[in-house]
Amino acid sequence: MDPIKRYVPSLEREMQRVVAPSVVGPDLIYNMLHYHLGWVDAQFNPSVSDGGKRVRPMLLLLTTEAQGGDWRHGLPAAASIELLHNFTLIHDDIEDRDERRRGRPTLWSIWGVPQAINAGDALFTLAYRALINLHETPLPDDRVIQALQKYTNATLRLTEGQCRDIAFETQDETSESDYLSMISGKTAALIGLASELGGVVADASDQQLERLQTFGVSLGKAFQMQDDLLGLWGDPDKTGKPVGSDILKHKKTLPIIHGTRNNLELRSLLAEPCLTEGDVIHALSLLEATGSRSYTESQAQRYHREALAALENSGGQGEAQAMIHQLVLNLLNRRK
Repeated sequence: MDPIKRYVPSLEREMQRVVAPSVVGPDLIYNMLHYHLGWVDAQFNPSVSDGGKRVRPMLLLLTTEAQGGDWRHGLPAAASIELLHNFTLIHDDIEDRDERRRGRPTLWSIWGVPQAINAGDALFTLAYRALINLHETPLPDDRVIQALQKYTNATLRLTEGQCRDIAFETQDETSESDYLSMISGKTAALIGLASELGGVVADASDQQLERLQTFGVSLGKAFQMQDDLLGLWGDPDKTGKPVGSDILKHKKTLPIIHGTRNNLELRSLLAEPCLTEGDVIHALSLLEATGSRSYTESQAQRYHREALAALENSGGQGEAQAMIHQLVLNLLNRRK
C-alpha cells in the first residue's frame, strides 16, 4: 500500500472543499490560500507545486486504519490537521521573515505582512471548519467533541511553543530542558495530535490513545531535532535555506544550545548581534569540533527509538501499521 497514492487524492479534495471552490474566484484571501497550499501560482493560474509532504494527515489516516477504523471517516480531521499546520507556516514565515517556502516566495513577501496575517487567520478558522465536518461521518457526537477538545488543547500548546521559540532568540541563556519544553509544543504537539486523532476516529481505548499520543510526541521531538540539523548543515538546494540559517537568526536549536554550553569561543561569537558569512562558517566548524552535531543526532535517534517503542505498544495492526513504521524511518533520514 502506498499511502500517498491511496490517501492524498481524497485528502486534497477534502481540503479544497473546505478552503474554497475548485475554481478560484476574485476573492484575494482564497487566492492566497490556494497559492500557499500549492494549487495555483502567484498569478492564480492552476499549477502543480510543492504543497508539502502532508506527513501529519498521512499519519492520522494510517493510524485510523491501523487501529481498525475506516480511514475515510478520518478525512475531515486529516484535512483539518494539514490546514492547521499550514496556518502555522504562514505566520511562522512572517515571524522569521522567511522569503521562501517550498521553493517559492512566501505569502507575506508577495502580498505583504497584513494580508498574509489575514490569510493565516482565515486558514486557522477553516481548519476548525474542516474538523467540525466530522459530524458528517458515522462518528457519534461524543467522539466529535472529544476530537475538538484534543484539537483545541494541542493548538494552544503549539502556539505556546512558538512563542517560546521566538523569545529564546533574545535570551542569553536557554537550557536543554527549556528547549525540550518548547519543541514539545511547537512541533511535537501537532504530530502527537495527528496520531491521537486517528485513534479517536477508530474508537481506540484510552490506553491506546495515550500510547499513540506518546508515539507522536516522541516522533515530533526527533523530527524537530532533524530540522535543527538541516537548519545548520542542510543542502540549500533541498531545504531552500542558506547554510547556517539558524545561526544568522540567533535560533536556540539543540546543536547551538549544546555548542554554546561546551565551547566558550562559540558562545562569545554567537553573542554578537550581527554575524557575517565568515562568522557562520567559523561557528559551524566550532559546532562540529565540539560534537554538537553528533550529540543532536544521538538525541534524535533516542526519541526515534521512543516513538517506535510506543508505536509497537499501541495495538495497531496490519499493513497500515507497517507503513507508519516505514514513515518514521523515512522522517529520520530526510534531507529537507
